[in-house]
Amino acid sequence: MTALFRFLSLFLIFSIVGCDSGNSGGTSDDDPNVPVDENNYFPVVGSDEWETTDPAQLGWDESSITELYDFLETNNTVSFIVLKEGKIALEAYFNGGSQDIDWPWYSAGKTIVALTMGIAQEEGYLNLDDPSRNYLGNGWSSLTDEQENEVTIWHHLTMTTGLDYTNVFTQFCTLPACLNYLNEAGSFWYYHNAPYTLNQSIITGATGSFFENYFNAKIKDPIGMNGFWQPDNFNVIYNSSARSMARFGLLVLNNGQWDGESILSDSGYLNNMQSSSQNLNEAYGYLWWLNGKNSYRLPGTTNFFTGKLIPNAPDDLFAGLGFSDQKLYIIPSLDMVVVRLGNAADTSEAGPSGFDNTLWEKLNAVFN
Repeated sequence: MTALFRFLSLFLIFSIVGCDSGNSGGTSDDDPNVPVDENNYFPVVGSDEWETTDPAQLGWDESSITELYDFLETNNTVSFIVLKEGKIALEAYFNGGSQDIDWPWYSAGKTIVALTMGIAQEEGYLNLDDPSRNYLGNGWSSLTDEQENEVTIWHHLTMTTGLDYTNVFTQFCTLPACLNYLNEAGSFWYYHNAPYTLNQSIITGATGSFFENYFNAKIKDPIGMNGFWQPDNFNVIYNSSARSMARFGLLVLNNGQWDGESILSDSGYLNNMQSSSQNLNEAYGYLWWLNGKNSYRLPGTTNFFTGKLIPNAPDDLFAGLGFSDQKLYIIPSLDMVVVRLGNAADTSEAGPSGFDNTLWEKLNAVFN
């Protein structure tokens, strides 16, 4: 079964639930950028060395760590890391995993694109309010000129383009013939992968540099990540070690700063990225999932759910969540990054899943 078919099979079609959208300034007045310790540790770029911290000295429960590891191994985890104040507090590999193995992030990699977009805007190459056709070219879709001009970069970042997702076999197709009008841009939220994928082309068109080269120069190389982007049908998926995902998480935890170097200093963009980007799905920022909101929507459905996305997790958690339970959790209040890579632990394989809440039950037992 191809990866495309596995993805497509997850996206069932339900009734459309619409409401008014916000604007590119976001809809949340709260500032999620909880200050973190300015003395946080950063691993050296170009080195495999990474300082550790003793869980016992943190007051964490040793027996619960054993139970956590048993749970992770049983649930198809390959790599697992917890950073506390930048240092490795927990690191374990299961089911054939190792420190050097590269693993696909799937949709958790959307977070990389979000941060890269912020850098491109900070450097003056684009503005989120610009029509995406400015950088994709006229006719990137099958919309009329007027309709196409209404779709901005912000809509691509917030899953609110209004493009037709109702044909399950076009969910990931980025060809113009697959990108048809369904609703006015900004009028409803749907986790439509094709408009997201075009963000990379927008960055390429705006900067004049291939997206991967721009990302490498602005994020990957300065913070010492490894990894590569791999085409998968219409998708482009990032693959890396768990430690590289942890490096990226540490960058975001520290509000775009890396050991005294500013990777992204636009605090307004960072704030909006981590806040409810629109009021159609409170639990979604700029390609990041948000906890602690009053309601949420999930991939593959237009259904509306009340309550928090991950009830057992801290309210300020925001996350990159990918197919087959790839997890990148950022928790500013705990000064913590958590990484989980592996095969699916939950029967629902797309983005958020029941595994998130169960994993946080296990983590709480360790931390408390």
